[in-house]
Amino acid sequence: MDNAAASNIAVIVDRYIAIWNETDAAVRRGLISQTMAEDVRYRDPLMQGEGHDGVDGMIAAVQQKFPGFVFRLSRAAETVEDRLRFSWEAGPDGAAALVGGTDFATLAGGRLRAVTGFIDFAPDGLA
Repeated sequence: MDNAAASNIAVIVDRYIAIWNETDAAVRRGLISQTMAEDVRYRDPLMQGEGHDGVDGMIAAVQQKFPGFVFRLSRAAETVEDRLRFSWEAGPDGAAALVGGTDFATLAGGRLRAVTGFIDFAPDGLA
C-alpha cells in the first residue's frame, strides 16, 4: 500500500473512532456520512445496525448506556486490499480502558461498507 492509501485508511479509522465519541447527533451524522457507505452494516456480539440511521441509533444507545466513555485506537489499521482491521479500547475519560476489541471492515468507494466487531476484553456484566 502506498503512503497516500495508508493515509486515507488512517483518516477513515480516525473518523470511525470519532463517530463513537461524538455526542452531538448532527455532527455524528455528518461523520457517519463521510465515513460509511449508505448501506453500511455493523455487527458485533451485542448489537447490530444497518444504514446510516441504524448505525447512528446504535451508537447513541451505547453512549446513553455508558456516558462519559471515550473510545481510542489501540492498534493501527492493517489492510489487505479492500479489507482492514484495527483495535480499540474504551473507558471513562482519563481512566484505564474497561473494554477493548478488534474490528474487521470492508471498504467500498473510500468508505466503510461493513464492520464486524469482536470484544477482546470486558468485565463481567459490562455488556
